[in-house]
Amino acid sequence: MKDRPLVLIVDDENRYLQLIAMNLHASGYRTVRASDGTTAIARAEMQDLALVILDVMLPDMDGYEVCRAIREFSTVPIIMLTAKAEIAHKVAGLGAGADDYVTKPFSVDELIARVQAQLRRQESSSRPRPPRVFEADELRIDFDARTVTSDGADVALTPLEFRLLERLAGSAGRVLLANEILNSVWGPGYESADDVLRAAIARLRRKIEIDPDHPRHLITVRGIGYCFGRR
Repeated sequence: MKDRPLVLIVDDENRYLQLIAMNLHASGYRTVRASDGTTAIARAEMQDLALVILDVMLPDMDGYEVCRAIREFSTVPIIMLTAKAEIAHKVAGLGAGADDYVTKPFSVDELIARVQAQLRRQESSSRPRPPRVFEADELRIDFDARTVTSDGADVALTPLEFRLLERLAGSAGRVLLANEILNSVWGPGYESADDVLRAAIARLRRKIEIDPDHPRHLITVRGIGYCFGRR
């Protein structure tokens, strides 16, 4: 039993806690629950979690604050859950460190599929593989250790930001279509979320570029997509 992945569900509505827990159990997962942000953060620190499903609207603090707090000590995949469908809320959630975003009311099948997709990504990133290190000027990316340094200083990236950087740097010199990046980094359903991608690129530039307003690594190819390094 204990080797089954443990998922933390955070929601202040008991019906959603029960609905999600029942379906996760049926899909082979264990669950632990929290109905407020303070409890969620404490359980995330104490439990060996595989994934967090986190509602935005909580009684003591919003889900964005909880997400940022968890990101201070953990890289566990986080799926935000909310009734707000506007793109600005998706951008805010991803900016806080979330890996995915599902809008209420949701299809249980879709939510389970997104949980499985996040855990597959996590598993594939932890598999042994030959050492892979990419260097470009002051930037050094260790794909296996999942670390980034700039001029020798550590750069703190969220799991999603690292996946985005890995996707671009892994195809250095090649222009990638925006929808291609969205599909491979965020997954199905995000192919048209250009605003989400632009916001993520902007955050990543602020972290890895010496001058984010004049980037040398993350290059926009207008009307097409993005490229790592100049062609």
